[in-house]
Amino acid sequence: MYTQSFNVPDGGTPTLQAVSVPVDADLQARFDAVIDADGKIEPRDWMPEAYRKTLVRQISQHAHSEIVGMLPEGNWISRAPSLKRKAILVAKVQDEGGHGLYLYSAAETLGTSRDQMFDALHSGKAKYSSIFNYPTLTWADVGVVGWLVDGAAIMNQIPLCRCSFGPYARAMIRVCKEESFHQRQGFESLMTMMQGTAEQKAMVQDAVNRWWWKCLAMFGPPDADSPNSVQGMRWGIKRISNDDLRQKFVDATVPQAQVLGVTLPDPDLKWNAERGHHDFGAIDWDEFWQVVNGNGPCNQERLATRVKAWEDGAWVREAALAHARKQEQRARKEAA
Repeated sequence: MYTQSFNVPDGGTPTLQAVSVPVDADLQARFDAVIDADGKIEPRDWMPEAYRKTLVRQISQHAHSEIVGMLPEGNWISRAPSLKRKAILVAKVQDEGGHGLYLYSAAETLGTSRDQMFDALHSGKAKYSSIFNYPTLTWADVGVVGWLVDGAAIMNQIPLCRCSFGPYARAMIRVCKEESFHQRQGFESLMTMMQGTAEQKAMVQDAVNRWWWKCLAMFGPPDADSPNSVQGMRWGIKRISNDDLRQKFVDATVPQAQVLGVTLPDPDLKWNAERGHHDFGAIDWDEFWQVVNGNGPCNQERLATRVKAWEDGAWVREAALAHARKQEQRARKEAA
C-alpha cells in the first residue's frame, strides 16, 4: 500500500493518539447511519474530527507516496535500454505525478491546504510508503517495482474504491486502473528480460530477491500489532485487514512468478491445502520500522530531492500567483 497511516502517524511512532468522543449525538447518529448503510460521506457532511484527521493523514501520505515514488524510477528515464522502454517509463512516472495531484485535491476537500501537506512532508513530520526508500540498482528493478510494488499497491488500493469518503473513493477508481496497467508493464518488461541472456535472467532474479520481502511489509504490521486498523474498518476507510491483504498478494503472485520463471526468496513458501493458501516465512519488522523512522538507505536522499524540487519551483508558483492577481485586477476594472 502507498500509505501506512493506520500504522504510522505523523511523527513516526507506531501508535495513534487517543481521540475524544464527539459530543453531538444527533450528528454522530446520522454519520453512523451513513457508514452502516455503506454510503458515502461528502466534504460538506458533518464528520467526527477523528475521522477527518485520519483521512487527511491517510490521503496525504498516499499522495506523498505517489510523488516520492516517481524518484526511484525517474532516475532510469535517461538510461532506459530502448526508446520504447523510455516512452513507457516517462508515461508511468507522469501517471504517478497525476495520482499525487488527484489525492492532494481529495485531501484539500477536508480543509487541509496543499501547502500544509507539503510542509509536513518536507519537515519530515508526514510519512510516505517505506518502499520508496530503497534504491533501484539495475534496469530489472524498474520492472520489479512495476510487477511487485505496484502489484502490492493495487491489492490494497482496490478496496479503497469503496472507501466511505466520496472524493477519495472516486479518485481511486482512476488510480487503480492506471496502477493495474503499470503492473502489467512491469511484468512484461521482466518477461522480455527472462527470454534474454543468462546475465539478464540473473539480473531479474537478483531484483526479485531484494524487493520481495520489502513488498510483503508494504501491507503494514500483523493485525495484532495494528489496533488502529479496527477503527478504520469500522469507518469504512479500510476494508480488508493487513494480514488478509498480504495473503491475497502472496497467493496471486506465486503463480505469476512461476510463469515468469523466477524463484521467490522464501524457503518457507509452500501451498497449504488445508488452509487453501500459501504459507510464507517471517518478515523482518525491525527493518520496516527502521526505514519508516527515517533510517533507510535512501530516506535522506528522497526527502532532500523533494525539498530541492519545491524550492527550485518557487518562481513558477510566484509567477502563477502574480498572473492570477493581474487577471483578477483586470476583471475588476472591466466590471467597474
